[in-house]
Amino acid sequence: MKFLHSQIFGEGEPLLIFHGFLGMSDNWKTLGTKFAEGYEVHLIDQRNHGRSFHADEFSYEVLVDDLLHYIDHHRLQNVNLLGHSMGGKTAMFSAVNHPERVNKLVVADIGPRYYSAHHHDILEGLNAVDFSQVSSRKEIEEVLSEYVPEFGVRQFLLKNVYRVSKDEFGYRFNLKSLTENYDEVGVALPSLMQFDGETLFLRGENSGYIDDTDQNLIKAHFPNSQIATVKNAGHWLHAENPTDFYNEVVSFLAK
Repeated sequence: MKFLHSQIFGEGEPLLIFHGFLGMSDNWKTLGTKFAEGYEVHLIDQRNHGRSFHADEFSYEVLVDDLLHYIDHHRLQNVNLLGHSMGGKTAMFSAVNHPERVNKLVVADIGPRYYSAHHHDILEGLNAVDFSQVSSRKEIEEVLSEYVPEFGVRQFLLKNVYRVSKDEFGYRFNLKSLTENYDEVGVALPSLMQFDGETLFLRGENSGYIDDTDQNLIKAHFPNSQIATVKNAGHWLHAENPTDFYNEVVSFLAK
């Protein structure tokens, strides 16, 4: 059995945090440390991401199984789940399939509906990097910049670059599997599946991932849910406005 890699700190109720597509647990280190003032925080690398294992198979079904094995391995009870984007979908799928395992659910800037593919340029750029031909991060960024013009997005992706050996770089994520299974990332929650526990959806004020037309679908799947908006933030709401994001999550979990 392969177990997910995680960083664990703090004491109290368990709070398991899931990064988004092409992210990793390190992205949540600063916020995770703050959450650890009141919770036992588990920053988790999902399969094919960060320092967790690589596998050909990639879908929410296997991501949920990975989480269950993780919960059992660490003997956790009544966990609180917080997930951003793809990680939010993992958290939603886990909650509707195994509600007895979940205390409260926080979903950051993603809804239960289907999302069409929109990372093609990023995946093309990542696949265009030939690690046998580059000798520095600067050269890797130059290749990426032809496909990914946004500086912030490039910096986010470059966090996944590491030295495989003294002479060669590589990605921490499993690019082959994530490229081949990319259509799995946007799938919708199956209809009629519900989680009755307390749920908070947080959306970025400047993000279009959750809009007013999503409210009925959210209520259908999560009848005991509320939606709050984080001001001055887009899709990366936890990074763009960490103070308000933190305050919303903590006040919700403490209720």
